[in-house]
Amino acid sequence: MTTRRIYVVDDDQSVRSALQSLLSTRPNLMVFGYRSGDDFLAQIDTLEPGCVLLDYDMPGYNGLEVLRKIVGLPRKFGVIILTGQGATSIAVQAWKLGALDFLEKPCDPSILLDVVETAFSTIEQDHKAVSLSEHARTAIATLTAREKDVLIGLVEGRANKVIAYELSLSSRTVEIYRAKLMTKLNVRSLSEALRIAFAAGLIPND
Repeated sequence: MTTRRIYVVDDDQSVRSALQSLLSTRPNLMVFGYRSGDDFLAQIDTLEPGCVLLDYDMPGYNGLEVLRKIVGLPRKFGVIILTGQGATSIAVQAWKLGALDFLEKPCDPSILLDVVETAFSTIEQDHKAVSLSEHARTAIATLTAREKDVLIGLVEGRANKVIAYELSLSSRTVEIYRAKLMTKLNVRSLSEALRIAFAAGLIPND
């Protein structure tokens, strides 16, 4: 099982300690504590991706200000905002800034653990999607311009002879390009090639 990392950012030491103790009971979870958003941001470039339990009301940068800086990073952290009770407007702002969830303090331990688990699932799905997209773009980059043209024709659902007509090629030449692009993309079926094309964002403009 992959080790997960969670960063607890809260200026209240008793809250921070309680959260760290609770989260430490989970398997394969490394827990790190920070007493302010400023401290967390000072080290953010050196941290591994993970989930952030981020208190809103802190001296220095508050939770939303920290969140604004985090969302500018390339999908590195998933954030759960911790707020005081009745802070609905803060929760709405947090959602708009890309927070995965929010919890009112004091929060039920079982609910907190459920929210954290859901956040990790979301983060891991996002990372898989990013990895697939990057792999697909790298694969597409190996194609020649003509091979890419043929692939776009296939994405649009055109038959070989239609692609040939539009590109002023023979059907046989299109078949050759199609075979070459399949080899370069390391796929054995058209559906696999199309999956890579869509993952790479190779979708024709309307």
